[in-house]
Amino acid sequence: MIDSLLLAVPSNNPGGLEAGRSDHFGHCDLFTLITIKDDKIAEVNTVSNQEHAAGGCMVPVNFLKGQGVEALVVGGIGARPLQGFGEVGIDVYYADRNSVQDVQAVAAGMIENKFPIIRTDQTCQGQADCH
Repeated sequence: MIDSLLLAVPSNNPGGLEAGRSDHFGHCDLFTLITIKDDKIAEVNTVSNQEHAAGGCMVPVNFLKGQGVEALVVGGIGARPLQGFGEVGIDVYYADRNSVQDVQAVAAGMIENKFPIIRTDQTCQGQADCH
């Protein structure tokens, strides 16, 4: 049971529960932030993805930490941002992009404890299609 959790889901515009989930953390348009309380969706907000310029892939990692995010569900992520999420205490879960295609399904899967923590051997190594 999830008592309280702020979940981030990489999303396509315009974000929200009905939006398609983005296949890859670093290339999403924005993040849908979902507050889950007592195994129910309590609140939904969106925030824009941050530029990767100065600070590289750690910019969105630190931004999400600053938003209070505790967990992230991805279909793909690079090794460095995954390491960064570990350093700031955000758990990263893996959901296959073919089976979970929209944000609502990601939230439901998280509530139902369907997603494993992503392993380092599942990270992208710079290939165009790493999932």
